[in-house]
Amino acid sequence: MKTYDLPNTTLQASSIILGFMRVEALDDEQIRTLVATARDAGVTVFDHADIYGSELHACERRFGETVSFSSSEREQVIIQSKVGIRAGYFDFSTEHILREVDKSLAALRTDYLDLLLLHRPDTLVEPAEVAAAFDALHAAGKVRNFGVSNHTPGQIELLKTAVTQPLVVNQVQLSVTHAPLIATGLAANIGGLDQSVVRDNGLLDYARINGITLQAWSPFQKGFSDGVFLGDRENYAELNDVLDELATEYGVTPTGIATAWITRHPANIQVVLGTTNPSRVAESAAGSNIELNREQWYRIYRAAGHTLP
Repeated sequence: MKTYDLPNTTLQASSIILGFMRVEALDDEQIRTLVATARDAGVTVFDHADIYGSELHACERRFGETVSFSSSEREQVIIQSKVGIRAGYFDFSTEHILREVDKSLAALRTDYLDLLLLHRPDTLVEPAEVAAAFDALHAAGKVRNFGVSNHTPGQIELLKTAVTQPLVVNQVQLSVTHAPLIATGLAANIGGLDQSVVRDNGLLDYARINGITLQAWSPFQKGFSDGVFLGDRENYAELNDVLDELATEYGVTPTGIATAWITRHPANIQVVLGTTNPSRVAESAAGSNIELNREQWYRIYRAAGHTLP
């Protein structure tokens, strides 16, 4: 398993993150097997959010009920959660952040979060309110590091006008077929091409310049919410042919190659898995350390339908 030293922290993190958005319906043994498989594969990062589940903190609660770590084990893993999405609106107020973090800690049955992320931008944000919450959480030992999710460079800079802690991660959607984060920069300044339209204000380069680790959610999804491209030969026949060929060459599955495409990038992007299938976790982990060469990486990129000028 490839690991990264997260800039501006003391954390060494696995390149694969296991997300718990869909675990509420699993029984105790299924959750334990999922976590054990991930740990055996080298996964050290577990991703949560207060909104995951049929009610607030439901998936965090299932994790806390079924997974226990000794003191030494707890220091070896990274538990992160997200806050800020409410029913029909976003809320980065001091009161909401503090209240929901306390509920997350209780649900997860842990004394602290290694990372707290602001979950999607709140356009009504007052940076001073976020700063007050972060300062209180950090001083109390409840949160050790902070980050954001789905934020643009400008939104991060706005938070930094008041927040004193480094914002060390940004969780964003990325897969080989949903890759404006990367594709825009490879087709810059081409008139009439949709791929050339800048949608994130140069987020990839901004993250690399400022030591922010990107975490890729929906790493196998075709588009925003269109299902997975793996095995979809009706829409992505060429891509699946290339993934199959390279999977055979490297002795992994196409899932592993799709993972390797992301982890090969020098930005040290982490891959957030939303699966509840232990086999998919193992397959992804097997690909995380594969170092695709430039020709292979760009071949996958082109097969996904992106323009390479």
